[in-house]
Amino acid sequence: MHKLLSNLLLKRGIESIKDLDESEKQDFENWNKVLSKRELTTDDIKNYCKTQCDNIEIKWAEYSVKHADKAELLPYFTVYRSILMALESPDRERKAIENQITNLL
Repeated sequence: MHKLLSNLLLKRGIESIKDLDESEKQDFENWNKVLSKRELTTDDIKNYCKTQCDNIEIKWAEYSVKHADKAELLPYFTVYRSILMALESPDRERKAIENQITNLL
C-alpha cells in the first residue's frame, strides 16, 4: 500500500480497507494502482474512466439516492465519458477501416 494512502486511512481512523464500502474500495484500489506506478499508460486512464462511469451508473440506479444528487453526477459522467471516447476513437476508426477493407475483398 502506498504511504499516502496509509496516512489517509490512519487520519480518518480506518483500520483496514475492509472497513470501506464498495465504491470506496474501488477508488482506493485505483488510487493505489496509480500511485504505485511511475507512469500512467493510456490503458490506466481508460480503466479509471470506465470505473468512474460504472460507479456513477450504479449510483443512478439506486432508488435511495435523491434525484438532485443524481443530477450532480451528470457533468462528471460527461467528462469521464468524453475522455474515454477520445482515447478509444483510434481503435474504433481502425476497426471501421479494417471492416471496410474486408468487405471490399
